[in-house]
Amino acid sequence: MYIMEKAPAKINLSLDVLHKREDGFHEVEMVMTTIDLADRVELSYLEEDKILLEAESRYVPNDERNLAYLAAKKMKEYFSVTGGVHIKLTKHVPVAAGLAGGSSDAAAVLRGMARLFELDTTPGELAQIGAQIGSDVSFCVHGGTALATGRGEKIEELPAPPPCWVVLAKPPIGVSTKTIYQALDIKEAHHPDTEAMVMALREEDYEKICRHTGNTLEGVTVQFHPEVAQLKEHMLQAGADASLMSGSGPTVFSLVEQDVKARRIYNHLKGFCEEVYMVRVLGAKETLD
Repeated sequence: MYIMEKAPAKINLSLDVLHKREDGFHEVEMVMTTIDLADRVELSYLEEDKILLEAESRYVPNDERNLAYLAAKKMKEYFSVTGGVHIKLTKHVPVAAGLAGGSSDAAAVLRGMARLFELDTTPGELAQIGAQIGSDVSFCVHGGTALATGRGEKIEELPAPPPCWVVLAKPPIGVSTKTIYQALDIKEAHHPDTEAMVMALREEDYEKICRHTGNTLEGVTVQFHPEVAQLKEHMLQAGADASLMSGSGPTVFSLVEQDVKARRIYNHLKGFCEEVYMVRVLGAKETLD
């Protein structure tokens, strides 16, 4: 039997870090939405009781360092699954980019394993398992647009943004999420208005959404990598309606309502970055179909 799942990337419309918790994690408020840039995850049954992960990217490990492998292991343990699984990852989402590519791969494996082995489970239960793997996995199980709180595992579904283009650019650098959080001074950092972003989505107010984008981690990442700020400035000068770093970076995205303007920004950025994408925001149903 063969199962195919999409693993779409996400962007953070808003990301606020509130405080460090006793368990060592940070309490966050994140408004995230999935976009039409996705990895392809294929799963097939193996008679031998093992997990075989095949990734088409040399930047992606094929063992327990990969969240997709961990997801399969968790599913086998949680549901006492007998038999093995072969997982093939075809990567399109940039690695270590602030777009939750690894977390989305893991979520796709959770969904795919449930289908492959015909397990009696729910998206909510899969999201709980996902929370044990990584902070963004719970959101990626559901997809769409949502407010994520706690350390990212508490998910409240929200309406998708009005139709618009998302132009993304990833500079040729890597960013350590752990390093960024360690360098964050929560008291001095900029804190976006999460409630205003949630209301803007509920009101389907595109201009208000653009006004209230914000990322507490952006200022920290810019200190290590000034090119992030330069990319933002290029986007805004080229006519972006809003521009923001996603996650801990280094990917920067712009929201653009007009097709012609989005293409102009895309072409402009190709002169600065090799990895540039022009995609759409996904609705909840589109995400997992």
